[in-house]
Amino acid sequence: MVFPAFSIGTSAYIATLLLLWSKTGAERYHRLARFWTKIFAVSFAMGVVSGIVLSYQFGTNWSRFSEVVGNVIGPLIGYEVLTAFFLEATFLGIMLFGWTRVPSWLHVTSACVVAVGTAISGFWILSANSWMHTPAGFEMKDGVAHPVDWLQIIFNPSFPYRFTHMMIAAYLTTAVVVLAVGARYLLANKFGEDARTMVRMAVGMIVVVAPLQAFVGDAHGLNTLEHQPAKIAAMEGHWDGSEPVALSLFGWPNAATERTDFELAIPNLSSLILTHHWDGKIKGLKDFPREDRPPLLAPYFGFRIMVAIGMLFIATGVVGAWLLWKRRLWEARWFLWPASLMWPLGFVAILSGWITTEVGRQPWVVHGVLRTADAVSPISFTSVAISLALFVVVYCVVFSMGVFYVNRLINRGPDATVTAPPRHGQPSRPLSAAGETMEAVLDGGALEGTR
Repeated sequence: MVFPAFSIGTSAYIATLLLLWSKTGAERYHRLARFWTKIFAVSFAMGVVSGIVLSYQFGTNWSRFSEVVGNVIGPLIGYEVLTAFFLEATFLGIMLFGWTRVPSWLHVTSACVVAVGTAISGFWILSANSWMHTPAGFEMKDGVAHPVDWLQIIFNPSFPYRFTHMMIAAYLTTAVVVLAVGARYLLANKFGEDARTMVRMAVGMIVVVAPLQAFVGDAHGLNTLEHQPAKIAAMEGHWDGSEPVALSLFGWPNAATERTDFELAIPNLSSLILTHHWDGKIKGLKDFPREDRPPLLAPYFGFRIMVAIGMLFIATGVVGAWLLWKRRLWEARWFLWPASLMWPLGFVAILSGWITTEVGRQPWVVHGVLRTADAVSPISFTSVAISLALFVVVYCVVFSMGVFYVNRLINRGPDATVTAPPRHGQPSRPLSAAGETMEAVLDGGALEGTR
């Protein structure tokens, strides 16, 4: 989810920059849009490469899953391709290569359409995944799920919360990356006007979106408590359902002793958050058979990492907005220096959230319908281990290459070349843009080497 989330956020940011340029005529917005489009292109390509693995795994490692729920999951994935991927592919070429080859209104429109397309892609991905958590609108016949009501399938009980939570996470993560890049330039006294624009826009986004994410996350948690109480019990490290729920700040859930060791907790606070009553009670892990309990460490610590980073983002937005209001932001190196190092935290929070929700769903691959143990293909452990090892290697290579080239583009910085809309009769040579982009990347590496 790392690269798709970043693609969703950067496409929206590029569309915003081009709309601002179209409205104001300020060249800095156009320059920044071109700069971030290069980064978006790398991220989008890496996301496509990493996502291909999923399709193969349906047939290799999870054939029973495909057999039982393929009638539901298959069309949802197909809708993503038909409505989102085709839309993105149609206008992506114009967005990437149309800077001086199409009228400005068409280029701005293409960027907006790509941003909408990535959001639609997220819609279908989250719909399919949410259905696996809160299945609805289907019936079982001879052990196979058959669709009954597609509206209930698509808009299943957890989908609105999960989709909103994920989209905000994508936009917030991108805002933090933009803030880090702008702060990096300000600290190095490079690209002053562009850096100030990035930092100003990022701080404005973070100060609004980060608190909103906390509100949406709370609503998502209440929905999860209703439909997947065992997951909430694992996240909270809560064992005894007859007692109020303490807010466990830190501890080590111990499945063998059925207690949380070394726990530091605030009594009753989670009861207040989850039930809105000081003495409210929820099901504890002891209320579920051992075979129905999720693994404990991953959701417990993943949830805390995600929340801690979210609190840090809220503080960053508030402090940054205060410094901006006081006109001290550009000189506040004590703020810019840590901000320049924050770029990975959004991705860490996204991965922590996904680990929390997916491991917390276990032992079910489709909650209450199909257990994970019953969804795997009838193949040997060795085959699975080898394929998993190969996937890990591929992902590491893809991720490393993506970070390497994005960092090279960031080192090169926004291109100061002023681009003009195409003149009447100018030939269209879209393939030349690919060479220009690669030349820019290589030139950036050469310039970095000379430094």
